[in-house]
Amino acid sequence: MSPAADRSKYLALAVLLLPSLAGMVVFLMAPVLSSLVLSFSQWDLIGEISWVGIDNYVTALADPAVLGALRNTLTFILGYLPSVVIIALGLALLLNRRIRGRVVFRAIYFVPVVTSWVAVSLIWKWLLNPQYGLVNFALGAVGIKGPGWLFDPAWAMTGVILTSVWKDIGFVTVIYLAGLQDIPEPLYEAAALDGATPWQRFWSITFPMLAPTTFFVTTISLISSFQVFDQVWIMTQGGPAGATSVMVELIYKNAFSYYKMGYASAISWVLFALIFAVTIAQNLLQKKLDRSDG
Repeated sequence: MSPAADRSKYLALAVLLLPSLAGMVVFLMAPVLSSLVLSFSQWDLIGEISWVGIDNYVTALADPAVLGALRNTLTFILGYLPSVVIIALGLALLLNRRIRGRVVFRAIYFVPVVTSWVAVSLIWKWLLNPQYGLVNFALGAVGIKGPGWLFDPAWAMTGVILTSVWKDIGFVTVIYLAGLQDIPEPLYEAAALDGATPWQRFWSITFPMLAPTTFFVTTISLISSFQVFDQVWIMTQGGPAGATSVMVELIYKNAFSYYKMGYASAISWVLFALIFAVTIAQNLLQKKLDRSDG
């Protein structure tokens, strides 16, 4: 192909990509860079922007509200991540079996995934109501006094975790189903001929073969957990007494309730650095485990 033809090809490619690239620059890159600049400034959305250097970061790293929101975010992750991975894996193993109506069950479990967070949060806010919610009604039917859930600082985060697991479990289950269907059936047949029990087949074949899938769902679930916001804002708005205040909710309040755009931007970059560091550490750990297995 001649140089002129190469130039024409690349020019046509650039023209085709230009709308997408322009949208990415305007709606993604520009806000990201603007927030980075604002993180070193003070701005209330009305007055002039004043440069404050790293003061916002110094304040954020020592702010009890930020530390409390970070602690609550980590609490959410510790409750949400293992629950959604373990339950989704169990459901995937069940739905991968040849059972009657499994296609219907797969669709049912995926319905919450395509339901908006607003609808899910409002439904679970009603379900967890301590006076007339169905959860406490069901607990009372078996002789258990239900807690205050979203009105009790000791139980509010548990309610948010339950809601999040219920909504996201279908998505993780579908990913695990795809991973299970990629495992060659002859491996199970050979193990069965050798007398391996179902439990032994799971630990020797299924679990190791699902390692890449588990790494993927753990990574994306971990990243989304750090950014939890919708359900918190709709169900508790960070309450009661700050028990469910998380990082993104704190960023939102500082930006659009207190009009501290610079401070909110600084907290968001602290959160970004934390997510980046955890993701890199997880990736390095996975590579180390892969090398040791090899």
